[in-house]
Amino acid sequence: MNPHTLSLRLERVAAHVPAGARLADIGSDHGYLPVALMRRGVIAGAVAGEAATTPFHAARRTVRDNGLEAHISVRLADGLAAIESGDAITAVSLCGMGGETIRDILDNGKARLNGQERLVLQPNGGEYPLRHWLMHNGYRIVGEELLHENRFYYEIIVAEPTGPVSYTEQQLYFGPLQLLARSPAFVAKWQRLLQQKQKTLASFEKARQSVPEEKVHGIAREIQWITQLLT
Repeated sequence: MNPHTLSLRLERVAAHVPAGARLADIGSDHGYLPVALMRRGVIAGAVAGEAATTPFHAARRTVRDNGLEAHISVRLADGLAAIESGDAITAVSLCGMGGETIRDILDNGKARLNGQERLVLQPNGGEYPLRHWLMHNGYRIVGEELLHENRFYYEIIVAEPTGPVSYTEQQLYFGPLQLLARSPAFVAKWQRLLQQKQKTLASFEKARQSVPEEKVHGIAREIQWITQLLT
């Protein structure tokens, strides 16, 4: 993968970044996403934020090699601290982290958001707590995708600040738009997860004394939801 050829996952993330946006790509790694979007003329400018020095230097090198230093600022900063008040950011992308990590970055950096940004999020698991945060902070989910790449299922969640919004527990768990679309990848993902959770429940029941009752009930409830979804 490089700025000329993004992975399928990052291509789908890129598709949700609005034309003319000023993008903050947090956890930018090599900076491939903002550089690709800038090269294609999709965005007006970008900030690439990295908390670790090795990917920070990698992103700086990618930006420099593509002659984009005037358009993409690469910053060594923790989470949304990479965003400065004069950046006029209109879209924020956070990709390739756990959903809880993305949630915590958004929560800790709320003061850096101006309340107008589109969020383009690609969590590696932990979608439920992330959607929960979005709902409780006035973000409506306006786009969702699920794709299968290299044996893994990846979800993309696109959200915009709209004020109060309400989702059911099942919508938060499966994704409100995923539930409506029920794509083949979505069905396949939950068929596989159902088998995994049934095995987990069976092992819990064998070791019932050492597993908290709340955990057993939680898995049983998820199995019930998935079974209803697939029937």
